[in-house]
Amino acid sequence: LVIKEYVMDFTSLFNMQGMMFCILALGWYLRKSGMIDKSGKALLSSLVMNVTLPASIVKSFQMEFSADILKLTLEVIVISFLIQIFSNLLSRVLYPGWSEESKKVLQYATIVSNAGILGNAIAEGIFGDLGIMYAAVYTIPTRIFMWSVGLTYFTEAPTKKELLKKVVTHPCIIGIFTGMVLLVSQFQLPGFVNQTVRTIAGANTFCAMLLIGCTLAEIPFKEVFTKEVYYYTFIRLFLIPVIVLAGCRLFHIDQLITAVCVILSAMPAASTSVVLAVKYRKRRPPCNEDRCLFDGRLTDHTSGLVLYSYGMMQKFSPAGPER
Repeated sequence: LVIKEYVMDFTSLFNMQGMMFCILALGWYLRKSGMIDKSGKALLSSLVMNVTLPASIVKSFQMEFSADILKLTLEVIVISFLIQIFSNLLSRVLYPGWSEESKKVLQYATIVSNAGILGNAIAEGIFGDLGIMYAAVYTIPTRIFMWSVGLTYFTEAPTKKELLKKVVTHPCIIGIFTGMVLLVSQFQLPGFVNQTVRTIAGANTFCAMLLIGCTLAEIPFKEVFTKEVYYYTFIRLFLIPVIVLAGCRLFHIDQLITAVCVILSAMPAASTSVVLAVKYRKRRPPCNEDRCLFDGRLTDHTSGLVLYSYGMMQKFSPAGPER
């Protein structure tokens, strides 16, 4: 496997970001106009999580297997676990003086980002199949922490059996294991099956960004711009990814792995933050979740600037291997 190095074409990067923002704007319009209602949004969310994203993950693993790929994949898992552990520790010291309810919500949002849907879509758009393969593997520790440490902020921690069931049966995790089997065995899917997977995977970015746009349409803009939002946005979109970048460069991590990990660590809060906050509480906390947790939706379009800043410091690997 030969992976060429080149300086990222930032015109292409911002063209991609512009495309994603346009789809996001379309989703916002369709939700605001009522053409997509709550049930439609729920259907779109299920479609992304259970169909298009797993298909995109399986597609990303269809490449020539090598020891380098295996080594780098294991590196991603280790780095992701370290990021989760560090974020968990960071969340315990960053919100002194906050009300207990708001603090727990923000702590959860600090360790659980939207790397699954938004992060995978951006990684695929920038780096292609190799990027989304690494991004998919990156989310394994995220999902483990989401359903273990994350839940302790709202309720009792799940048993090991419940945790294993939640993680192993998740469609994206199933997609990762399926993809790994195909990668290691080099088994080729039948032509019509492979074409079906690729066609469904091709719809992932569109559906994911449309979903983000629908979510954005539900935010009361007048209530969004608060000191709490600015503080959390600084932590989620700047502090954590800068620390991740510094750590990766310090230990001379592969440039593509560094880029993917930095991008995914710069994703906004996961939508499960609000879902869990509402589910496990009898009343809404003083710090409105819509303002404190969906701030990332307002700054999704700035990820291009984040990538540009990081890209100026290093060269990125291309969107896929040369066989």
